[in-house]
Amino acid sequence: MSVTQQRASVSLGNLLPAARLTRGAIMVQSVCTSADRCQPGDLFVGVVTSEGDSHDDAAIAVAKGAVGVLTERLLPLNVPQCIVEDTREELGRVCQALAGNPCDELRTIAVVGTRGKTVTSLLIASMLEAAGEAVGVLSSIGLSDSLEQVITPSATPRAPKLAHWLERMTLAGCQSAVVELSGRALAERRAAGMEFDAVVLTNLKRSEQSWHGSEENFRRANLRSLEMLKPGGFAVFNADDVESEQALSNVDLPVLTFGMISDAQVTATVIERCPSEQTFLLQAGCESIPVRTAIIGDQHVQNCLAATATGLALGMNLATIVRGLEAVKFIPGRLQRIECGQNFNVFVDSARSPEGLAASLRSLRQAGTGRIICVMGCQGGKDKETRPRIGHVLDRCTQLSIITSDNPRHEQPLSIAHDILDGHERPHLTHTIPNRAKAIRFALESARPGDTVLIAGKGDRQGQRIGSGKQSHDDCEVARKWLYEQATPVQTRPQLRIFG
Repeated sequence: MSVTQQRASVSLGNLLPAARLTRGAIMVQSVCTSADRCQPGDLFVGVVTSEGDSHDDAAIAVAKGAVGVLTERLLPLNVPQCIVEDTREELGRVCQALAGNPCDELRTIAVVGTRGKTVTSLLIASMLEAAGEAVGVLSSIGLSDSLEQVITPSATPRAPKLAHWLERMTLAGCQSAVVELSGRALAERRAAGMEFDAVVLTNLKRSEQSWHGSEENFRRANLRSLEMLKPGGFAVFNADDVESEQALSNVDLPVLTFGMISDAQVTATVIERCPSEQTFLLQAGCESIPVRTAIIGDQHVQNCLAATATGLALGMNLATIVRGLEAVKFIPGRLQRIECGQNFNVFVDSARSPEGLAASLRSLRQAGTGRIICVMGCQGGKDKETRPRIGHVLDRCTQLSIITSDNPRHEQPLSIAHDILDGHERPHLTHTIPNRAKAIRFALESARPGDTVLIAGKGDRQGQRIGSGKQSHDDCEVARKWLYEQATPVQTRPQLRIFG
C-alpha cells in the first residue's frame, strides 16, 4: 500500500548530509513509494523488498512528475537523485521531518515483542488517560489521535502513514503517543526517524520468526528499538522471559523489570480467578495494591505488569495506574468473553501460535471447572511447521477440539487439518469441520453447563481468505448469533389492570 504525504519543504541535502546528490539540491514537499500513484512534485523513493525492487519503476514516477528520486544506486534519469545506503531508513527520516518531527513534542512509548503488544499498548494509554493526559495510540486494532479512531488492517503502518498519524496527535493536543511496533516493521525500518522516551519489550517468544527467517534476526529486529531511545530514555523488560533476560545482559541503559515468577521490580500474585474476572496483588518495591480486571489469564497479568512498570517510570502513582488498568474491560479478540446469557463460557482469542494457544487454554483451565472445547485452524501458505505443534497443544489441553479453517488461501483445508492432526496422540477424539462458522456452531452445541468454549486463531480479524477471494466472517458475530437463537424467550405479562 502506498501513502502520499504533503508537508512543508525539506532539503534532502540538509536532512541527509551523508547522502550523495546528483544534479543539484532536492527540496521535498511530498513523498511517494508507488510509481503508479506518483503526483507532480513528489519525491519518489525506490525500495527493495522481498516482493521486488521499485527502483525499476523510477522512470514511470519521473514521467508522472517526480522532482527527484531517493535511491540506493545511480539510475539513468534526468532528475536529481539522492543516493543513500538504505532507502527504507531514509524514507522514515524524510517522512518524520515532513511531519515536523512529532516525537520532539510527544512523549513517545514504543511497545515491541512477540505477544501482548496490543493489550499492553492500550493499558498504557488507559493509564495515561487516567492521569488526565490526551493520548494517541497506534496499534494492530486501530489508530487514534485521541479525537478520531480508525480501524487498521496491519500492526504497524508504513513510514508515511506512521508519520502522518503522529503529526495528527500533535495537532490534536496529545501529550503522549503509544506505538505498537511489530518485529517486521522494525526490520523494514518503518519507524526510522522516530525517537522514543520508553521502549517496552513484552517478550521475545518464537512465534514471529517465520518472516524473519531465524531467531537471531527476529531478536535483532526487536532490539533495534533500543537504539532509538532519546537521551534519558528507559526500557522495560520481562524478567520471566528467558530470551529477554539474555538480551538484558547486553543492555547499558536504565531498565525496569517485571515478572510473576522471576525476581523483578514489579511483580504480581494472582488471588482469585473466575471466567468473568480476576484479582491479583500488584507489588512494586514496598508498595502493594489489589487489581481487579475483567480480562483474565496470566498473560493479561503480565501485560498489566509491563504497563505498570512503564507508568511508574513515567512518575505515575499506583492508584492512578490501577484506575487505568481496571478501566480496560475488554479488548477485541484478546480472550474476549462473549456473554449472551448462556450457562457455559465462550471466549474469542487471537492466539494462533502453539505458545499463545497453550497460554490461553491454561488460563481458561484455571478459571473454570468444566470441559475445555476449542475451535482452531491454521492459515494456508505459511507456518506449516507449527501445525503439528498446534495439534499437540489441542490434544493435551482440551477435552474436545474442532479443527477448522483459518484463511486457507490456495491450500486445501483438509490438507491443513491433516497437518494439525499429525500432532495428536488421540486423533479419533478430534472433529474436523472445514467450514469455520459450522465448526463454531458445533462447538457451542456440544457445550454443557460449566464448560468453556475457546474460538481461537482469528480474534478480531474479520473475513476468510479462500483461494483468491475473501468471504465475510466474524467469529464473535457467529457465536453471538447462535447463542441468541438458542436463548429461551422471556414471557412478558401485561400490566395488571383493576376492573370494577
